[in-house]
Amino acid sequence: MTSTRHDIQPFRIDIPEAELEDLRARLANTRWPDELPGVGWSRGVPVGYLKELAGYWRTRYDWRAQEAALNEYPQFRTTIDGQNLHFLHVRSPEPDATPLVLLHGWPGGFTDFLDVLGPLSDPRAHGGDPADAFHLVVPSLPGFGFSTPLAGPGMNAARMAGLLVRLMPALGYQRYGVQGYDTGAWVGPEIGRQAPEQVLGIHLNALLTFPAGAEGEFDGLTEAEQRSWEAMQNFNDGYLQCNSKRPQTVTYGLHDSPVGQLAWIMEKFQEFTDPEDGLPEDSIDRDRMLTDVSLYWLTGTAGSAAQIYYEETSAADWSEGAGRGTVPTGVLVSAHDVTIRPGAERDHNIVHWTELDRGGHFLAMEAPAALVEDVRLFFRKAR
Repeated sequence: MTSTRHDIQPFRIDIPEAELEDLRARLANTRWPDELPGVGWSRGVPVGYLKELAGYWRTRYDWRAQEAALNEYPQFRTTIDGQNLHFLHVRSPEPDATPLVLLHGWPGGFTDFLDVLGPLSDPRAHGGDPADAFHLVVPSLPGFGFSTPLAGPGMNAARMAGLLVRLMPALGYQRYGVQGYDTGAWVGPEIGRQAPEQVLGIHLNALLTFPAGAEGEFDGLTEAEQRSWEAMQNFNDGYLQCNSKRPQTVTYGLHDSPVGQLAWIMEKFQEFTDPEDGLPEDSIDRDRMLTDVSLYWLTGTAGSAAQIYYEETSAADWSEGAGRGTVPTGVLVSAHDVTIRPGAERDHNIVHWTELDRGGHFLAMEAPAALVEDVRLFFRKAR
């Protein structure tokens, strides 16, 4: 049934100690493989790197401290159409703040946005203009984190969007903005398509745009756009193929081995951060990454979080496109992104475009100030 104010319940994270002990035991008993000498990261995560990181996770990383920090934020759970939905609801001290939904990607979660929650919700306290304040709703997308279990197959971007379209009025918000990256950049525009009168603007980063096969669509691409198209064609999509085609099979290894889950996610942090040839810790705090990995492990969501790839690729009906969005949309392109502007303008009502010379896929963690600045700039226009 439709969510109401009365069935939205406060939520706190409280992982049983037995699960943490089990995690440490599994890490200690890892059966480590051999590797070819001299190949570095070219064939996956190096054993030496992962051994050291797994040892840190087991002996020095403090989940309880991270759990307590997360519980400082107001968290809630509700059920809409049979789907459990977990979310942060961070209200601004500014009464006229603009409601804003923040949508994460894979292999991320609601913790991706921790560094931007303060500046976005309380700019006055962070040296900004109080007119730029936002009331923030930060969901764990269905299948991720505490938004589990999945209610069933078919939970694609459009269905996820439909849940959030119903959640926002239940929180008292009739007009709001959306910001999303990666998976969130699929879901965000769907919210706009389903509720164009309610969504005042959509801000996206890590947006993927695909060729439609139309004659001449690559004519006139800039040099940078040509490089982006070449990078997209040469992209190592091994993880994408696994998630899209056989998510359940891959899940057994990730669900049973914390080191397997660790490697699966850390490879993406290494590959998708800027600089790409550096270590993940060069771009994102190590404990922040381990909190992300820990949430996947402790909630057992390696498989359910991957299902969105299956729904959007293998199970999708591509015979009918979703149509061009009408809601004003802003796009922020990092140095890592392969977003091609003609494709974005074909699919979205682009009114704002920013290109950075830095930053990777995970901007909210890598370059939070740059993301905050562009979100503020876009929504000043959208308002």
